[in-house]
Amino acid sequence: MKVALIHDWLTGMRGGEYVLEELCKLYSEADIYTLVHLPENISETINRMPIKTTFIQRLPFARKRHQLYLPLFPIAIEGFDMAGYDLVISSSHCVAKGVITRPGTCHISYIHAPMRYAWDMYHQYFDKKRTNAVSRCCIAWFMSRLRLWDRISADRVDYFIANSEHTARRIGKHYRRPAEVVYPPIDTDFFTPVNKPRQDYFLVVSALVPYKRVDIAIAACKRLQLPLVIIGDGVERVRLQNMAASQIKFLGYQSNEQIREHYRNCRALLFTGEEYCGMVPLEAQSCGCPVVAYAVGGALETVVEPERGLFFPAQTADSLVPALERLGRLRFDAELIRKGALQFGRQAFRKRMQALIEQKFSQYQAGGNIPHA
Repeated sequence: MKVALIHDWLTGMRGGEYVLEELCKLYSEADIYTLVHLPENISETINRMPIKTTFIQRLPFARKRHQLYLPLFPIAIEGFDMAGYDLVISSSHCVAKGVITRPGTCHISYIHAPMRYAWDMYHQYFDKKRTNAVSRCCIAWFMSRLRLWDRISADRVDYFIANSEHTARRIGKHYRRPAEVVYPPIDTDFFTPVNKPRQDYFLVVSALVPYKRVDIAIAACKRLQLPLVIIGDGVERVRLQNMAASQIKFLGYQSNEQIREHYRNCRALLFTGEEYCGMVPLEAQSCGCPVVAYAVGGALETVVEPERGLFFPAQTADSLVPALERLGRLRFDAELIRKGALQFGRQAFRKRMQALIEQKFSQYQAGGNIPHA
């Protein structure tokens, strides 16, 4: 069986790339197709595979600002020739699912999120604070056409797999298709607890971009005069630093080893954004760390209150403050927290994915009907 793996872009190791790593282990003879590839930022597991890129790889500034070429992404992904492949597996949060396959090829798409800046979070990405009237007009025109392409290209997929029930519901809403759920893989062998007292500070691990709402964590900790450590970088960093107090520290980018140490040491992880799944809360829990999460999206599927953390109902500092005050009155069992995270380990992911892919591929070969909502 000849297999192709399609991934949006390979410019760094985040949640989607860890999923791709596990698919590489399942299909070690597969070819990888992607828009842009920066091997220095990608793991050896992925880099050792044959990797084919698009013309975008050769465009000016593509190595650092590939997002500038978003209008060209659909054309680029459709340019891949999938002739000769029996099975195509796309790992998609942007355009990878739009690859064109032949009638004899089974296409299974693992969706990390429907294109969030085109659908659910369009108004958060392109609000009046970040765009002027002319650019909003141009963006609205282009996004309207991108949504149309995204919806039509969903019909090219034979079977959808979602990374959470929340994502599966979004696939149903935007693409009118059902999806099976396989949660993403967490390296529970790496993210482990240690037997030592926790320190008295809270932790945020996040890209510093608007929809992550790190400002809520800063405002709440500032009001309660609580220490906060923020790991991550992004366009919001300067604004967030300007609103922070002296007990709030920004560490920027940190290695996985350094992040693990903070998971092991902090009082709790604060998770203030709306995520389709969210691997950071699972990494923290694998280290025995409780999580205080905004009560929407994937967090509702991975955090159990009060055994493994707490929820706050509204995406505001006023809502987060009482949760932090309540947390101070609770005691958590690190081993119980970790036990809940073990079900999301890498081996569990590979086992579930392999069984589901084999089932869908056999169904396709037998001429089974493609499911539609």
